[in-house]
Amino acid sequence: MPGIGFTYRKYIAVLALQIVLVMTVLDVTVVNVALPVLSGEFGISSSAAVWIVTVYQLIITMLLLPVSSVGDIYSYKRTFLTGVVVFTVGSGLCAASPGFGMLVLARGIQGVGAACVMGVNIALVRLIYPREILGRGMALNAMCIAIATAAGPTIAGAILSIASWHWLFLINLPLGIIAFLIGWRLLPNNPAREHKTRFDSLSAVENMVVFGLIFYALGNFTRKGDVLTSGLMLAVGLTVGVFYVRRQFRHEQPLLPVDLFRNSMYTMSIATSVCSFIAQNVTMIALPFLYLKSYHFSEITAGLLMTPWPLATMIVSPLAARYVERHNPGATAAAGMAVFIAGVLLLLFPGASPSEWNIAWRMAVCGIGFGMFQTPNNIVMVMATPVHRSGGAGGMQSTARLVGQTLGATAVSTVFAIVASDFKAVESCLVISAIFALFAGIFSYTRTLGHKKELHM
Repeated sequence: MPGIGFTYRKYIAVLALQIVLVMTVLDVTVVNVALPVLSGEFGISSSAAVWIVTVYQLIITMLLLPVSSVGDIYSYKRTFLTGVVVFTVGSGLCAASPGFGMLVLARGIQGVGAACVMGVNIALVRLIYPREILGRGMALNAMCIAIATAAGPTIAGAILSIASWHWLFLINLPLGIIAFLIGWRLLPNNPAREHKTRFDSLSAVENMVVFGLIFYALGNFTRKGDVLTSGLMLAVGLTVGVFYVRRQFRHEQPLLPVDLFRNSMYTMSIATSVCSFIAQNVTMIALPFLYLKSYHFSEITAGLLMTPWPLATMIVSPLAARYVERHNPGATAAAGMAVFIAGVLLLLFPGASPSEWNIAWRMAVCGIGFGMFQTPNNIVMVMATPVHRSGGAGGMQSTARLVGQTLGATAVSTVFAIVASDFKAVESCLVISAIFALFAGIFSYTRTLGHKKELHM
């Protein structure tokens, strides 16, 4: 019986991970909705208000791999708990911000905490769940992200309708305290290791410079900022990136996990993930233009039409996790991409003057496909890496997601700048989405060849 009790204690520890995961995702969606309110509150332009979102995402991108490395070398648990404290304190500072500058700074502090949490989340899930049911832990992550994504706009609207914008951040304080107390008592420590490497501070600085400059430049292109400045930043980022990657090959446990890329299954999984998130973000960004400007739906209807996707993902993810406990997760992920492509093509040809229902079920098909894909793909990535590199693998997984989402946003911006008609631009974006989803499916299926034993749970 003690063993059973200990098992349940470990599963309760998952609650700490999911609370903070939902907090970090919600803080993107609710702030997006609140940007017009914050713009009016501080008397700033809409373009300036976007910094409230940009600084949060930029800091996360710059720090994901360094904090993942810290978790690998020292402690996933301590890294996670540090992230919870920093994120909660940052939330309090956001709520107390008297001006725009202070709010942006506080959002940056939140980003530091979110990076710590995201960087070791997968590693902690791997320590908590036995290998044979690891998929259920991955599915729970995907389900919580889907719930937060779907509920974010509604939660933001409800809070802003009865209270001031400060409560968007104040709600994080009790949740952060609860997550810290649960995690401090119940989260597991890293497995014992004979040899520990030292943290590579220079590589961490190079990583922040590379990802910071490249992602800021790409974001600036999408915002139609100064092309020359953005081009120079991109060139500097890529140049530093060459030296950064070369330096990683000289380390036993590199911050950028080039050692893991020697495993072909892991490399194909990262490529699969990047392509899939490009496909997802291109579709999600382009479709509101179709619903609002071409089909002339109201803003409320357009928002509701985006909901079937995350809801379907939320429902399908745990079912996919159960399925891959006995079947090949790589092949299942490839099948998910095939369903996703079918959904995108159905959205491409909805018929003349489609009804809301006619669009909603097509969105649900996309969500079903992505739910079939996401959890099995994450399982393949985790299973392809040794346990002591779970932090680096998880950090790279999150980085791949952010790279895909950023490239997807850049692609949409480029298409809308080139194509005169919004309707034709959306059609072009859906074609691009289907192409990248096809690549993701091919990569996913190809990596299963010759690796069936490793993929069997």
